Amino acid sequence: MRLILLGPPGSGKGTQANLLQEKFEIPKISTGDILRAAVKDNTELGKQAKNSMDKGELVPDDIVIGLIKERIVEPDCSVGFILDGFPRTIVQAEKLEETLAAMEQDIDLVADLVVDRDELLIRLAGRSTCKNCGAMFHQTSHPPKVEGVCDECGGELYQRPDDNEETIVKRQDIYNRETAPLKDFYRKRGKLKSIQGRGGMDEIFSNLCKMVT
Repeated sequence: MRLILLGPPGSGKGTQANLLQEKFEIPKISTGDILRAAVKDNTELGKQAKNSMDKGELVPDDIVIGLIKERIVEPDCSVGFILDGFPRTIVQAEKLEETLAAMEQDIDLVADLVVDRDELLIRLAGRSTCKNCGAMFHQTSHPPKVEGVCDECGGELYQRPDDNEETIVKRQDIYNRETAPLKDFYRKRGKLKSIQGRGGMDEIFSNLCKMVT
């Protein structure tokens, strides 16, 4: 199974990707994770990515695609993978499609988590993130067992500076402008399935599992 998770910031893509990874034993591929790993390992693509990042520029699509290609040829991706947070634009989707076609692969399903803006504002405003492992919690829907402490690793939880209403609205606008058009892109290819992202984490995951099996 080769899966893409779509959804605006706060829709729960990362959480659901982690749950899918555990259940189906296929790796989650996050562009942020592979970028950090490539920079840390000082690979050739990592050096190129770091050069852009040091200049405060976005990492070029060709470098990101190259990193994804390097990742999906690893043995643990032989039975599939979950792309979390990529592609973000039509151009990236087209480059990904070309790359996979050259490898005689294709995306099986694009799961679109649908959540309205008011719900997203509530979610993001109450979200906290672990400084150590990046695990996310919410003060009402998914609170930590001990306030301010990560359930996963015991690290300190904090609220990201961009999790405020003004920044959240801007992020939603960027998503609607740049990423939402991917719905039509994948719908035309018969890949898109939508799922309501409202409700509890377990309920959403159960519905998502039914969709992908």
